[in-house]
Amino acid sequence: MPLFKYAVNRWSKVCKFSTLPEIPECKHVPSAYHGPDYNSILKAQFENVSPSLKPFYKKPLLLHEGRSQWLWNHEGKRFLDMFAGIATVSVGHSHPKIVAAATEQMSKLGYTPTIYMQPRVLEYVEKLTNKLPGDLKVVYLVNSGSEATELAFLMSRVYTGNHDIISLKNAYHGGTYAASTATAMSNFRHSISRPPGHIHVMNPDVYLGPWGGSRCRDTPILLRTRKCHCVKNECKASEKYFSEFLNTFKFSLPKDGNLAAFIAESIQGIGGVVQFPKNYLNKVVNQVHKTGGLYIADEVQTGFGRTGEHFWGFESQGVQPDIVTMAKGIGNGFPLGAVVTTPEIANALNKASHFNTFGGNPLSCAVGSAVLDVIEEEELQKNCLEVGTHLLHRLSTLMLEYPNIIGDVRGKGLMIGVELINDPLTKESLDTQSVSGIFEDMKDMGVLVGKGGVNGNVLRLKPPMCVTKQDADFTLEVLKNAIQRHQDKILIDKESVFMNSN
Repeated sequence: MPLFKYAVNRWSKVCKFSTLPEIPECKHVPSAYHGPDYNSILKAQFENVSPSLKPFYKKPLLLHEGRSQWLWNHEGKRFLDMFAGIATVSVGHSHPKIVAAATEQMSKLGYTPTIYMQPRVLEYVEKLTNKLPGDLKVVYLVNSGSEATELAFLMSRVYTGNHDIISLKNAYHGGTYAASTATAMSNFRHSISRPPGHIHVMNPDVYLGPWGGSRCRDTPILLRTRKCHCVKNECKASEKYFSEFLNTFKFSLPKDGNLAAFIAESIQGIGGVVQFPKNYLNKVVNQVHKTGGLYIADEVQTGFGRTGEHFWGFESQGVQPDIVTMAKGIGNGFPLGAVVTTPEIANALNKASHFNTFGGNPLSCAVGSAVLDVIEEEELQKNCLEVGTHLLHRLSTLMLEYPNIIGDVRGKGLMIGVELINDPLTKESLDTQSVSGIFEDMKDMGVLVGKGGVNGNVLRLKPPMCVTKQDADFTLEVLKNAIQRHQDKILIDKESVFMNSN
């Protein structure tokens, strides 16, 4: 029984995590936890907080403290946060500059609505618009990405006089009523009637879609499973997906277009870090503008330097938005969102009153302003590019080592996806139980990552932008061990079936 003995031996070693490097050093000493006991919080989570929220792990984490890229649970165990609360903690947990800004502002004036003037709004709006190109100079401050999406839809419909909104299949744009209608993933949909005027078009996914080549995406890593037939600067996949987009105007819209807006992320986040073929977004936006529609750039996850080469994800696509929505990393975890547009589009809302009770309060503006300062002072955009590119290259070697389970590695900067598969030929998603096992093992070894894609089989790495190459290397070794453990379990299961049959 050599196969069985090998698998059991290997399983034993991996279970002890004997091949793991030490977790990178952290000088911060967390405080002791003195809150309610674990079981009481677990019970309340399911019965009183939000039963529809499913915990990430078999044994849910009870987090107590955070600092920079690190989190501690109630028992004092330290975790490397490679998910940043769904790409939300941009500059690091409990950053001292953010804490100081919030504390100082709270001690002076914690809240006032925007019916009064206060200097924090002006300070923040000037800083934010200085980061945006063109005539994107008017800012509406809100509290979340879903709110930002709803407001962007209202703006585009009022300004154009049209109603229809186009979004991509596999996209996520929020959980409120209209925003969830633009979201095109079955696991975020309820069996209820939805507001009209939302059209979903083919997602230009060069890995899973019908067209795509090795060099079709803007990423340091080649798509190894497909050859590229592109000529010079013209992407063949882009042409074919754009042709499908044009069919929307033939079959789903009136002849005059009647389009209010097209909304898209530059890289799909919750959809599994899906990147579009080169020039696709540029072609689509030009077509949308020809029909009088607006382009809404969803920068909730790709903004604020996360993709590395640019401050905004749309900049890498060579397009100019009419409206930009942002949230998550904008406030480093503080509830803050924004819609930025041109004066001309903004003036359309003057036809009626528009008001947001908490949007633009001095506390949120102080935090948002401090976040922008930290990104610049600590060169976090540059760090995203350097550490993210390093991690992508390391992950690509892992893809070569485990071709039967890692189907694709993609992304830019610190927005990275690892697609787990069951079959490299069919690209069938790895089953939920296996993904959960890898996910759980990574947590037990001290690394927190996310899951994405409609089948939940894409590991999402979107850490605080202050992570180091040492953190990236540790993450890689943890993932490698988790995958090896998964493969060893398969060997043991196969050998057990063989022995039982004999």
